[in-house]
Amino acid sequence: MWHGWPIERVLILFAGLAFVLIAVQVTLFHARQNFRHWAMWIPVLELPVFAVTAIVLSFVNAGWLRWVFALMMVVGMAGGVYGAYLHTVGVGQRVGGYSQGQNFLVGPPVILPLLITAIAALGLLALFW
Repeated sequence: MWHGWPIERVLILFAGLAFVLIAVQVTLFHARQNFRHWAMWIPVLELPVFAVTAIVLSFVNAGWLRWVFALMMVVGMAGGVYGAYLHTVGVGQRVGGYSQGQNFLVGPPVILPLLITAIAALGLLALFW
């Protein structure tokens, strides 16, 4: 059982709440694009699981749950990097490709998947630091 609210516990809770908010935004963006690529389902399905796991872990400090959370954060980091790659490719597929700076504004957001990577890394840091 947790005793008090150490910074690790607060950061894990923060990561869980951040995953909730990112999940809503990603679902809206990918639904707007009609899930044209199968990989658009990855963050839509995994982010709510990450969020629930983090929030539950912040209240129940079970050893097995810590390892499940750690595994999920590693998957989240890899998925975020993969998403950034797909988004970068998507920007290049727009008319004018990378030479049109406007494509980075109206195309797939390259930074959003990296935010998932960063929050997952924060979760790992909070868990193991």
